[in-house]
Amino acid sequence: MGKTFLLAPDSFKESMTAKEVCIAMEIGIKRAIPDAECIHVPMADGGEGTVQSLVDATGGTLVTKEVTGPLQTAVLAQYGILGDGKTAVIEMASASGIHHVTKETKNPLITTTYGTGELIRECIEQGITDIIMGIGGSATNDGGTGMAAALGYKFLDEDGNELLFGGGYLNELVTIDDSNVIPHLKNVNILVASDVTNPLCGENGASVVFGPQKGATPEMIEILDRNLRHYAKKVKEHLGMDIVDTPGAGAAGGLGAGLLAFTNSTMKKGIEIVIEYTNLKEKLKAADYCFTGEGGIDFQTKFGKAPYGVSQAAKNVNNDIKVIALAGYIGQDVEVLYEEGFDAIFGIVPGAASIDTLLSQGKANVARTAENIARLLK
Repeated sequence: MGKTFLLAPDSFKESMTAKEVCIAMEIGIKRAIPDAECIHVPMADGGEGTVQSLVDATGGTLVTKEVTGPLQTAVLAQYGILGDGKTAVIEMASASGIHHVTKETKNPLITTTYGTGELIRECIEQGITDIIMGIGGSATNDGGTGMAAALGYKFLDEDGNELLFGGGYLNELVTIDDSNVIPHLKNVNILVASDVTNPLCGENGASVVFGPQKGATPEMIEILDRNLRHYAKKVKEHLGMDIVDTPGAGAAGGLGAGLLAFTNSTMKKGIEIVIEYTNLKEKLKAADYCFTGEGGIDFQTKFGKAPYGVSQAAKNVNNDIKVIALAGYIGQDVEVLYEEGFDAIFGIVPGAASIDTLLSQGKANVARTAENIARLLK
């Protein structure tokens, strides 16, 4: 009887989705062990690729929608509906991400999360009851006010006019009006996938830590941080919620704070959410071997990356399961992972080649490496 291999890799960025890595692994394994059983569980850690992985793992569907981008121009964004038909998964970057701005146009004083709110609204109007929200890679620093505005909240100045979009105008906020919030918003559970523990304001806050990569100058950072502090004060006044020092509130330019303040949200590590929704632990019970991996593995992998989560889950289910990782490159101090549940780590690169060549040959390289490992296991 053939052995059972559980295949739970993350995507190899710019080369293969997690599902494509699973397929390549199986091709290689079956060259060595034709009667091997392979269980595919495409993984992600809450960042880029999470929508695709959860859709693939649950037999769900991808939906494309035109929304308002961070610069208030139309962009195409995607979200997923999982196989249960009741759960949606959204990456805020799809609507409000840094890839929608250029070096010349990025400006966190004016960028908005409105498009992310439009995706949430669309899901609620379709009867979705649970939303998984990945909040990395934003171009924004608006505290989630754009997102909340798309859901019906109004942010008003002293004359009762709605504020312009962006973190640069939050100092003018006087009133938060919730009289037009869409029905059912509070009945929808939003699970926020974030490994960021930064507070909203201060030296470890959204503006100081993440502002520069979004185009903020030192002067802008000071304005944005001061404005977010004023915004947090108004949230406390109107909603009775203190968001300024909450761990994770600073994620995605304060979108973490906005989600906690204006929706029924809880935060959790991205990899833990993906493990739960893919039913990974149950599937591991049948496995003799577990293959995982991603584009690059190094000492940082143990800080919440998908392969680390997979190795921990595997060893929790059965300490005898061998956990083997494949990677496009193996970085420094990878030895620490051998104390964290990994049994072996293999690079897939066959020799010196340009990065473009290696990216294009990813599937063949994964298949060949998986075959060689399977021959050894056989």
